[in-house]
Amino acid sequence: MFDVEFCAPVVLFVFNRPDHTKRTIEALQSNLYASSSDLYIYSDSSVDDDSKRLVDEVRAYIRKVTGFKTITIIEQESNLGLAGSIISGVTNIIEKHGRVIVLEDDIVTSPYYLKFMNEALLYYRDKPKVWHISGWNYPITPAQYTNDVFLWRMMNCWGWATWADRWSHFEKNVDKVINELDEDDIYKFNLDGTEAVYNQILWNKKGLVDTWAVFWYATIFRNNGLCVNPSISFVDNIGHDGSGVHCIDVGPTTPPKLNMTRNIEFESELCESIIATDAIKKYYLSQKKNILFRVVRKVFRIFSKNWRSFMHIIKRDV
Repeated sequence: MFDVEFCAPVVLFVFNRPDHTKRTIEALQSNLYASSSDLYIYSDSSVDDDSKRLVDEVRAYIRKVTGFKTITIIEQESNLGLAGSIISGVTNIIEKHGRVIVLEDDIVTSPYYLKFMNEALLYYRDKPKVWHISGWNYPITPAQYTNDVFLWRMMNCWGWATWADRWSHFEKNVDKVINELDEDDIYKFNLDGTEAVYNQILWNKKGLVDTWAVFWYATIFRNNGLCVNPSISFVDNIGHDGSGVHCIDVGPTTPPKLNMTRNIEFESELCESIIATDAIKKYYLSQKKNILFRVVRKVFRIFSKNWRSFMHIIKRDV
């Protein structure tokens, strides 16, 4: 039986999205363990006048937030960026408390999210093979899984948690990752060739992006760690509207039905689930096919439209 007096601290990273922040916090306030949780809110500073107005609006809102055991707000004086904010914020809080639950300002949670995360942190605390707890899972039919959760190699960062002894190994060292992973490692790192996660390492090397999550995954991977995922998501990412860092606008989507399971049965066998991993591989491959189909269809429409216009001009001028 979990004692709510030992709830892990929740760290929320916010920037310049007041509407997203409000929805994220309101959902978190509705969580079963909210009133027993210490909430730390890291507010990154603005980069220009436009973002300053929105940052000020976010800060005015979070200063009025209630519903948690304690609320600590850290307002950065300079802009650290998302990667810098998360790395420093998580490190500071986890060194103080020994464990942490992490959210960004576009993650809407189920009322049982904090319960799941805290109980998972307790269940796997003394199982060093497990490095990471995720609150999210891919939109795959739950019938493909036999349990409430599964373990696998990859890390999802839309609502996650870990422990100080695991996070202490984290390092964002591009050259070290590149030098230590050979071709076989990269193939496995890319979920046996079904994804292209390793490209993010190369993009960081070239200075095209500045991210953190892929390096946490690399840390877990290089230490042969496992990550826990729920079979049904406890969170929904509402940031795919073009407002977030590294998130593109995917257009209107139907919000998923979040996990409302109160009592979760955790997986005791500490090995990667073949069933779940294969299902996710198929999902990745299907997404690639869908993207390719949409690109081809769009090119065809543009070509057809231009061809018709071209033929109309020819007929008119003949």
